[in-house]
Amino acid sequence: MKMRFTCAGDMLVQRRIPAGYEGFAAVRDHICKGDARLFNLETTLHNGEHWGNQFFGGSFLRADPRVLEDARAFGFNMLGCANNHSLDFDRGGVTTTLKYVKEAGFVTAGTGANLDEAAAPDYLDLPNGRVAMIGVSMANNQPAAMAGKQSRRFPGRPGINGLRVTERVQVTREQMEVIRQIAAQSKINAQLDIEKAEGYHANRPADLVSLKNLFFQEGPEAKYITHPHPEDMERIKKAIYEAQMASDYILVSIHSHDLSGSKKESPAEFLQEFAKACIDAGAHAVIGHGPHLLRPIEIYNGRPIFYSLGDFAIHNECIPYAPEEAYALQGLTSDNTMRELFYDRSAGYTRGLMRDRRMLESVVPYFEMEDGKLTHLELMPIELNFDQPTWRSGNPRFSKDHGIIERLAEMSAEFGTQITVDQRGYGIVKL
Repeated sequence: MKMRFTCAGDMLVQRRIPAGYEGFAAVRDHICKGDARLFNLETTLHNGEHWGNQFFGGSFLRADPRVLEDARAFGFNMLGCANNHSLDFDRGGVTTTLKYVKEAGFVTAGTGANLDEAAAPDYLDLPNGRVAMIGVSMANNQPAAMAGKQSRRFPGRPGINGLRVTERVQVTREQMEVIRQIAAQSKINAQLDIEKAEGYHANRPADLVSLKNLFFQEGPEAKYITHPHPEDMERIKKAIYEAQMASDYILVSIHSHDLSGSKKESPAEFLQEFAKACIDAGAHAVIGHGPHLLRPIEIYNGRPIFYSLGDFAIHNECIPYAPEEAYALQGLTSDNTMRELFYDRSAGYTRGLMRDRRMLESVVPYFEMEDGKLTHLELMPIELNFDQPTWRSGNPRFSKDHGIIERLAEMSAEFGTQITVDQRGYGIVKL
């Protein structure tokens, strides 16, 4: 069975996107080549009726629910809601966003009224087959965003289908001895040790030494080691297993900012392990987003992994107003204007996402699969008007002027992926 797909990264939308803007038609026509057409909605949708959460994703993102009409105008029919902004307006923001998305007829996954609902696949029924979507967001930075399981006596908790991460710092024997001395002399773990003795914490493996919640293990060299949390990995693999019974193709959408090494373009080790485990379990593509820039493409067992597709749209400095906590981070109050908040946060508009060209350059992949294998993959390069004022920037248009494909090809080569540029300026992945 043959199926065609287009996918995009984050749509961090904070204002309406007019369908007639210059460049819209070319992007729409490319997206509409796919049967299943997916993006990540990185905002909440409501009309200001929910309070700002104490834990939020960096900015308080809230858009007019009518932006879903704009997403429809591009041709999208599937979207993810699970990301670090899902809980910007607490549990009410999660459920209200989900209500608007479902009323608009989008297939969606990754958030829900409880963990079972957030983890469940959703399905797109097409004339030529059925496509399942599973949505996931990395949750270590916001554990309170995790949806809760229902029990026989208690309802579940709205939130995200979170992927937690087990973290260890590997150190040499000499370094471990210093850490043991620091722990013993500072008594940093005293309260945790008492609580553990009282039964409030599980016993940690004997080969680990901790400084509060940071764990160290002995090894040949200093190294930061991450793995997907086994419980979360099993839940996601179970959803893939379920989707195999009910669909022809399975897409996994994953939101993660985490990196390995010191380059933002380098996907974290746990993310690489997660993506390959999903494909080993039966997923046909893993579609990543989160860090607001492009990361490598890897073809694994004949199926694509997009470690990050960057931004499809970004209106990060078009937020009309914010809760008090957002102002307090800049030493301001809500008596100040949003313009003053953004001015201070960006050090006079000299830093931040909107000042980095990489954040406003991306690709929109179109790929074809037949009998579960990738047969064609091409990449439309897009740019989001980096050189324009913020109120004019952030909407996608085709570009072949900034070396976007060349940069993606260079980073993807480390993962064994060869990308060339055709006469249109599109990237073509060699299969």
